[in-house]
Amino acid sequence: MQADLSPVIAATAQWLTRAFPASGGALACALCEVQARQAVTVAARLRYPTAMDAALLGMAGPGGSARLDWVTGADPAVTADADAHAWRTWVDEVLASWAACLLADPDLAALAVAAVAEGGHATGTSAGFRRLLAPDDSDRRAAALLRHPDLLAPVAELHQTQLVELLKPGRALIA
Repeated sequence: MQADLSPVIAATAQWLTRAFPASGGALACALCEVQARQAVTVAARLRYPTAMDAALLGMAGPGGSARLDWVTGADPAVTADADAHAWRTWVDEVLASWAACLLADPDLAALAVAAVAEGGHATGTSAGFRRLLAPDDSDRRAAALLRHPDLLAPVAELHQTQLVELLKPGRALIA
């Protein structure tokens, strides 16, 4: 994974875990975050498969969370401290949408991880994405909101068609 994508992955995963928080204590929060990060990482590898794609994202910027906040009805607290919300500018709407699709649909997640592995990413194996592909009971309890298809639908539907098209057999990983 190109280091250029790590701020976008972190911010997008943070947005997901704030929009669909864990149910439980600190362990549940950690399990929820891991699942969100794995989903966003797979989405990022599909969306930005080359170093050039990552560089273009770095130049153009990911777009921020404004539309996602609007779609989910979130009202990010506006404070005098703009730095407290600066991370939101690093949220990538497409990655959040694709990650929501992967979290809500295990079959689509398996296809996506297989496509990432086929694309030559060394850590694109199912073992590297176990919490995304095969969550255990504690993972499911911790991320009940994060994996709920009805709750994720407004975010997932934003760019679901593009993800499904990309994952069709015989398609090259060029987003």
